[in-house]
Amino acid sequence: MHKQSCNTRVLFLISVLFLISVFFDISGCTTDPVQTDLLLPVDFSNIPDNMVLTYFHTDKIEIRIQADPKLIERINKESTRYPVDLYTDLEFDPAGDSDSIEPGVYLIPVEKKRIPMNPAIKILAINPSYLSVQIEKKIKKKFTISVPYTGEPAKGYMALDAATEPASVELTGAASLILSIKELKTKPIDLNNAKEDFKKNIPLDLDNSSIISSSDPIIIVTIPIQQQLVSKSIENIPVQVWNCTSRVTIEPSFITIRVKGPFETLNNIEIMGQIHSFIDLKNLKPGVYARHAYINIPVGLVMTDAVPHVFTVKIE
Repeated sequence: MHKQSCNTRVLFLISVLFLISVFFDISGCTTDPVQTDLLLPVDFSNIPDNMVLTYFHTDKIEIRIQADPKLIERINKESTRYPVDLYTDLEFDPAGDSDSIEPGVYLIPVEKKRIPMNPAIKILAINPSYLSVQIEKKIKKKFTISVPYTGEPAKGYMALDAATEPASVELTGAASLILSIKELKTKPIDLNNAKEDFKKNIPLDLDNSSIISSSDPIIIVTIPIQQQLVSKSIENIPVQVWNCTSRVTIEPSFITIRVKGPFETLNNIEIMGQIHSFIDLKNLKPGVYARHAYINIPVGLVMTDAVPHVFTVKIE
């Protein structure tokens, strides 16, 4: 009789637990799995030493997953990547010789088992099912460097060709990209209102810097700035008389000269005021003479012409 009572109690407890589970299930305390899409970057590794991966490749895959919302929330916070071992995936030689891998375009199947995912997460779909990969032979080539300019130096100044340190660099990358480079340049340098030499550290201007490596990615550039040499005419300079107390007549009595020199010097009133002309009549007796005039030119200027060349001097 006592045994029958115990069995009745056990059956009663089981019934209560069943009803509680049904109640919580109906009331929404359990959660149904949900679906979402994830975009996974493709992580390429182990590229053969003599090859380079070009920019013509699939870099992301999209997967549709189903899981508990808490797992979905967790996976969204993680940086999940799809791994591809290029050497292993492309090596068809049983001996494992990388020379058997040829340049070209390959399709590598996307495998569900490679996706690093919690086993409780169900992968429903993968797109694309194949990764498109292009590899090329890797080559090296040395280039001299040129430096393009933008803007203009200050008025009267000019920039000479820049000097670079180093003078040349070696680029490494896909053969098609390296051989397509006709001239290697740095990023442009702004000369706006420059009046003196200056240095600047500047990167190379590479369109595919992510897949082309340089022995020296940053170049030290020295830009020489110098004044332009310009010419200027100075008219009607009086011809002075030196070393004579007698009355003197000079025909003509003015001279016009043309000088060449730095822009700022030729526009400096104080320096240009030092220019003067004279004829030295020391020890000459009264009479008529043909004489050249002397021209005093400040240091840094060069006289390129003078009119007239000869003057008539009359000493009374």
